[in-house]
Amino acid sequence: MRIIFATNNANKLAEIQHELGDDFELVSLSDLGFKGDIPETGRTLEANALQKANYIFDRYRAPVFADDTGLEVSALDGEPGVDTAHYSGSRDADANIKKLLGELRIKDNRSAVFKTIIAFVTENEKKLFAGEIRGHIAESKSGEQGFGYDPVFMPEGESRTFAEMSVEEKGKENHRVRAFRKFIEFLKGSY
Repeated sequence: MRIIFATNNANKLAEIQHELGDDFELVSLSDLGFKGDIPETGRTLEANALQKANYIFDRYRAPVFADDTGLEVSALDGEPGVDTAHYSGSRDADANIKKLLGELRIKDNRSAVFKTIIAFVTENEKKLFAGEIRGHIAESKSGEQGFGYDPVFMPEGESRTFAEMSVEEKGKENHRVRAFRKFIEFLKGSY
């Protein structure tokens, strides 16, 4: 089965293809020659993932999946949430972290949840798969690995941020992995 993954991230594509094996062929947006932006105007992760998947499905009429990820901080009423990637007004990770730490400087509750939503769209169905990992926001940045909020997110049961973990350690159990496991299990059981 051929499935479009609405991404240009070659690392994500290779990782998921490895998990799916030879029964499924993943195709990226660049493989299709797709250029341009996919709209993300939803106010939830679910709405954005579904909007992206529908947008690509409408153009190529082939099974497609898209993902969206957000960080929800309890003391900030779930922010940055759907605005995670551009919380500071830009897509600059350092600026986003600086704003987040500034917003939390007088807060006692630093608990947070990282969530990934995957939307899968075919001619006959639309399905959502969710993965999350609970933790808290550190007082300051620590670590050099990863990207985004990894230098300040500490998963439950850990004394290190995601950015202090190796790629292998972080990859064993995180929000994205949990969502993709559910999605892969569904594909293998249904197609």
